[in-house]
Amino acid sequence: MKFIRQALPTLMMAAALLASTAAHAQFKNAEHAAKYRQGAFTVMAVHFGNIGAMVNGKKDFDAKQAEVDANAVKALSALPWAGFGPETEYLETKALPEIWLEKEKFLAAATKLQTATSNLAAVAKTGDAAKLKVAFGQTAKSCKACHDAYKE
Repeated sequence: MKFIRQALPTLMMAAALLASTAAHAQFKNAEHAAKYRQGAFTVMAVHFGNIGAMVNGKKDFDAKQAEVDANAVKALSALPWAGFGPETEYLETKALPEIWLEKEKFLAAATKLQTATSNLAAVAKTGDAAKLKVAFGQTAKSCKACHDAYKE
């Protein structure tokens, strides 16, 4: 079990890198691409929410679990963007048209999120709950900025 816990971040990062480069080619259709991105966001939210519960005192702080969750969030933050291809623009989802109208700005927001999640993972590795709370807040701001601009 200890080996799996230690290897998980590395395996997840490798999977994220492979999936992000090959993801677009694997979509059967626009609906599949949308489900892919929604799934990535859903799993990311579970891990991010777990960290939030810890840093906000709703759950006991567990430094090892926070590190696992932060590494998962970091790895997952690379995935959803491939699922926003032009073929998905007209689907009935919560994604706003501005994503496709402001593609460069949207992708810049995605990069900011990935930077924030990298910082979150680095801070989680220290085991410092106070610093993790600050990094969590910074990451949450990045999430919110994108949701405010690009999500219904």
